[in-house]
Amino acid sequence: MFTKRTFFTFFSTFVRTEKYSYRSLQQNLRSIDFKMILICVITVFVLTFAYYFGDYKFVVSILRDLGFIDQAQQFQRIMTTHSDAGFYRPLYWASVVIFFYLILPAIFIKWIFRESFSDYGMCFKDAFKYYRLYVLMLVVMLPLVIYFSATESFLKMYPFYKVAPGDSLFPKFFIWEFFYFLQFIALEFLFRGFILHGTKHRFGFYAIFFMMVPYCMIHFGKPMPETVAAIIAGLVLGYMSLKSRNIWMGVFVHCSVAFMMDISALYRKGVLGGHNDML
Repeated sequence: MFTKRTFFTFFSTFVRTEKYSYRSLQQNLRSIDFKMILICVITVFVLTFAYYFGDYKFVVSILRDLGFIDQAQQFQRIMTTHSDAGFYRPLYWASVVIFFYLILPAIFIKWIFRESFSDYGMCFKDAFKYYRLYVLMLVVMLPLVIYFSATESFLKMYPFYKVAPGDSLFPKFFIWEFFYFLQFIALEFLFRGFILHGTKHRFGFYAIFFMMVPYCMIHFGKPMPETVAAIIAGLVLGYMSLKSRNIWMGVFVHCSVAFMMDISALYRKGVLGGHNDML
């Protein structure tokens, strides 16, 4: 419920962030903001590299162009005809995302900007202070996940690691979920950490909306309801990261919703003993 306390909390976050941005602009009005430029440039390269290198076919073509024919054939075999190809493909994709979304920006924060990771939302202080809002988000998402898990587009998409009825979930499915969760840490770090907290000195409160644009775009190709939900989630999680100065509850929500989506899809497909809705 939207109360006076909620409005005051929202307004205080808005004012605090805008004051921080105003002071930064005053102090650096006559100088070029190289940090801002670098964050934007790093972000577009990170998103570009993650998109292309996340597709194993692109890597195969690069290896062939460089003359590594044997390596290209071996990598393609692992990704396509190997008995565990369906397991290796999503693991490869998640590993690429983790590297470009998390490790690469972290290198710039540590050795180029020479700043603390806690300045980019990686601290645990007050991480669970606003848990009620996150619990509310999960309560809202649960019936939506159950509803959309019956759609054809949802069942074709999730889970990324395909498990056939009768196959054991252990250990591959749980290994995949572990990498999937690490990928969400990387995702939150890039958008609600690196981009949001890295640009708030220039954009203030409006860094939330600046971050929301590329965050929405990385969902293109997924079912439309998920992409629309990502816009709302991007705003809410961005605000909460700005308020609490950390990304961890966003990670918790992302992992929880993703796990619910995978479990719902497996149930619908009959892997967990439910009705096979794809028949």
